[in-house]
Amino acid sequence: MDASREKAPSAQETFVQMAQAAGLRGRILVTLGLLILARLGTFIPVPGIDRLSFANDIKNSSVIGFLDIFSGGALSTVGIFALGITPYINASIIIQLLTTALPSLEKLQKEEGEAGRRKISQITRYVAFGWGVAQSIGLALWLQRYALPGHQGIFFVVSTVMALTAGSMFVMWISELITERGIGNGASLLIFLNIVAVLPKTFGDAFSLAQSGDSSILTRTVSLLAVFLVMTVGIVFVQEGTRRIPIISARRQVGRRIQRERTSYLPLRLNQGGVMPIIFASSVLVLPSAVAGVVGKGDPNSPVNQVVGKIVAFLLPGSAGYVAFYVVLIVFFSYFYSSLVVNPVDMAQNLKKMGASIPGVRPGVATSKYIEGILSRLTLLGAIFLGIVATVPTAIESALNVGAIFKGFGATSILILVSVAIDTAKQIQTLVISQRYEGMINSKD
Repeated sequence: MDASREKAPSAQETFVQMAQAAGLRGRILVTLGLLILARLGTFIPVPGIDRLSFANDIKNSSVIGFLDIFSGGALSTVGIFALGITPYINASIIIQLLTTALPSLEKLQKEEGEAGRRKISQITRYVAFGWGVAQSIGLALWLQRYALPGHQGIFFVVSTVMALTAGSMFVMWISELITERGIGNGASLLIFLNIVAVLPKTFGDAFSLAQSGDSSILTRTVSLLAVFLVMTVGIVFVQEGTRRIPIISARRQVGRRIQRERTSYLPLRLNQGGVMPIIFASSVLVLPSAVAGVVGKGDPNSPVNQVVGKIVAFLLPGSAGYVAFYVVLIVFFSYFYSSLVVNPVDMAQNLKKMGASIPGVRPGVATSKYIEGILSRLTLLGAIFLGIVATVPTAIESALNVGAIFKGFGATSILILVSVAIDTAKQIQTLVISQRYEGMINSKD
């Protein structure tokens, strides 16, 4: 197909390349196959559990409804993939935090190249395994009360921990395989898949309530859906927003020709972290419930259990404490992830090596400080907007009293769905452009 290399691929060219280009088609098929495999695992049950009694007890639990969204329904059905990708994401958070604090890990990431990144990935897997075991123990102890006759005791706990941990490690392997051989970020796509999987049931229940004859429920539901639509447009705006810093390339002499100064720009995204700050913040908010499952056993009047109960109640989804902590985490992880993605010092050095400079700014330290200042302001604006988008629908849910209609589906789910869809679409466009260039080279040969 004849396409200008200066233009972004059109929808028609994208679909044609997806169907005809062997490399792109193979990546798409690998991604779809692995996502189907991950989905099938949610229907494999952990043995020895009275699921009817368990389902009746968690039917009206807002916490379980929120967590069940991110496991694709595997938590409510107690499938072997009930933990999902959460241990791996929590391990990634821990390792990335330690990378900035421990010089040895920072050296591996910045100076060891590909070998160092592989070592960090291996360490992350070990931490994910340990975290998966800890979460599995907490979940197994909580599920022990629903064990069928003949399955109680230490055997039930051990077998449940083994099943849940193995399922979590298998999901981690699928996510890494998608990232390496498929399209998009594997962890983000698995969360995307889990959210989409429960949408039909969630919206089906919501519409059933809306059609129950109560006009107030219908009005409130439509109002919340309108807010979700406006929020989706806002998310797209933030994800696509960039600040273009003008750059002037110095005049150079190549042979007998003198190349004139060229003006270009350095694009800085408004939200450098994409969907990862949202996923990290959501994963951290799951920790209190996981910790409560481990330490919140025994006498409910003990000081430890009382403290744990207060923390869990304070961070209950939809509460004021939950919303405030969620916003703080989004801002923190936005800055944290931005510092990992963009290094102003490296950018300033690269501009100096290329003989380029920002108008009115001296090369070197002044350039790095200038970029750092712009990046800090952009990150703050992006984080504040994400925080508003995440909290406004929750406030409206509480004001309209429609939180129970959607049973856990809300701002966080919309944020992740839209952000992952945009990031994946951009990666597909990048692969289409690379296929375009390969076609140009082959045609010249």
